[in-house]
Amino acid sequence: MKADRKQVERLLKTAKGQIDGVLKMIEDDKYCIDIVNQILASQAILNKASKEILVAHIDGCVSDSFSSNDETFQKEKMEELKMVIDKLAK
Repeated sequence: MKADRKQVERLLKTAKGQIDGVLKMIEDDKYCIDIVNQILASQAILNKASKEILVAHIDGCVSDSFSSNDETFQKEKMEELKMVIDKLAK
């Protein structure tokens, strides 16, 4: 992984803490909207971590594929990006 490992780990640990908090809120029968807001906050952090990793992938792996002049490698990286973009668009 070419992304800033410490940054990604920090984001994921924060999301994990929020999810643990959501589980506690459910156990404590907290207000539904408050629970939903915490879930949305967790999703936002996970999206930020995904973006960090994807940008690093583009800057590193995808860029490297075009520097290599290997058409098969380039197509492989482009297909990977298309699949991820398709998932993000859902």
